[in-house]
Amino acid sequence: MKKILFAAYSLDYGGVETALITLLNYLSKEDYDITLCLERKQGVFLDRLPENIKIITYQPATGKNPVIRKIKNFIRQQKFKRKYKNKFDFSASFATYSFPCSFVARCASPNSALWVHNDYMNFYNNDIIQYKKFFNDLGVDKFKKIVFVSDLDRRVFNAEFPQYSKKATTCHNLINYKEILEKADEKIDDFKKKDITTFINIGRHDEKQKRLSRIINATKRLNKEGYKFRVIFIGKGTDTQRYLSMSKNLKNIEFLGAKRNPYPYLKQSDALLLSSQFEGYPVVYVESYVLNKPIITTDVSDAKKDIEGRYGLVCDNSEKGVYEGMKEFLDKGFKPLEFDPEEFNKDIIDNVNKIINDK
Repeated sequence: MKKILFAAYSLDYGGVETALITLLNYLSKEDYDITLCLERKQGVFLDRLPENIKIITYQPATGKNPVIRKIKNFIRQQKFKRKYKNKFDFSASFATYSFPCSFVARCASPNSALWVHNDYMNFYNNDIIQYKKFFNDLGVDKFKKIVFVSDLDRRVFNAEFPQYSKKATTCHNLINYKEILEKADEKIDDFKKKDITTFINIGRHDEKQKRLSRIINATKRLNKEGYKFRVIFIGKGTDTQRYLSMSKNLKNIEFLGAKRNPYPYLKQSDALLLSSQFEGYPVVYVESYVLNKPIITTDVSDAKKDIEGRYGLVCDNSEKGVYEGMKEFLDKGFKPLEFDPEEFNKDIIDNVNKIINDK
């Protein structure tokens, strides 16, 4: 039985964490001895981890004194190396942004992978120097494989790091469609279906990436034009208060907070609405496919390739684009294609097993 390790920050709310839990649940049924290494052993998804998966922790030192912090981190790294260096047949850093997770994965196995879940070129405002520094600091040259959840991000990486292009591959995140369908039928008390179009946004409240201000301002404009609809926000984050203030006098916007189970809300809404400036490959895209909900999204990730004309509308990556996308849906609607989750997952499982086993 092959020993494999995945490193992540925590198992709290988030698209990356949802994708990781789904992946680990599938792999736990395969012929693997799995260890999960967390920086912080916490999060709402901890109790969804299969019992046959072992949890270890590696937490870097914190503190204001940089010299003491550096010494403590050196000692902790040496301890981890003595115990786990090359003890696994495969390892992966699943939290791209985490430098400790990168260290853990590179140490645990020579057959290591870096999983990339975001559009880091946009994250760094198209600053190529910062983009390259980020990946170099992660030790990208020491990973055997670099796994991107979208084709777009892989192509951007290959353009800036052509020397590593043979390491790069695309692998979408798995989807637990049976759980989604089952949980979508759970009763909820804080949301009632109405006879007007309901848009729903599910995600972290982070203006730099998610740009929820676009939705709020587009709503104000459409209200003035006499459209009848409502917008539901599921999630929370550093900019929640900002969005609440912007929406103070808007009666057709509701903030329902973060939800452990967002699927009943999505099922009872008419369309998923994404206003992001950049994304990796949003898990909520595929959740919407499963629940047969049309998507209105800005042009991020692989939206043009996967969604436009098939599962929804792709609008310009701007406030005006969000307004036009919402307006088009209100005027014309959209009927998505039927989605085959079994076929979708089969291709991904085959790809994941190849990533793990190919040396």
